[in-house]
This record gives sequence, structure tokens and C-alpha cells, in this order.
Amino acid sequence: MKVKQYFVYMMASYTRVLYIGITHDLAKRVYQHKHDLIEGFTKKYKCHKLVYFEETNDVLSAISREKQLKKWRREKKEFLINQMNPSFKDLSLEWEIVK
Repeated sequence: MKVKQYFVYMMASYTRVLYIGITHDLAKRVYQHKHDLIEGFTKKYKCHKLVYFEETNDVLSAISREKQLKKWRREKKEFLINQMNPSFKDLSLEWEIVK
């Protein structure tokens, strides 16, 4: 049996508007955000850069972590992003993303 992976991730616009989400297929979800295939916040604010993600095989811990991060102040979120990605670059640029 294959263990399912879950990702808590942050997308950012070029003006650094942040969006936090959860998915089991990070490459597919990033593709959807980049091409505005999901209606709502990320499409409205053009959050097209993957700037942070965490991986787990426990869906409940992923949901809990997403809720925790959404409650954090912006400064704390930016500090977390800077630990992984100090230049705020798009972490998905090197991926070969398939729909």
C-alpha cells in the first residue's frame, strides 16, 4: 500500500500577498494556481509563486498545521518562509509540472 503524502504550502504574489493551502498533489495544485484554474483568492491576487511547503503522511496533522499557519501574524509566516527560502523565489520553477 502506497503511503499518501500531504503538503501544507504557501503561494505568494509578486507583491507578497500570501495564500496558505493543503493538498495531496503539490505539483498539480501549483500548476492550477499558476494558470488561474482555481477561482478565489489566489486567482484574484495572482498568487503564482510557491514560496514554502511542508510534507507529511498524516492528513490530520496537515490540516492542523494549515489552520495554525493561517492564524499566525504575517511576520511569523515570513520568518518561516525565510528559513527555507530567504530569496522568496518560486520553488517550483525547476519542476517539470504536468497537468
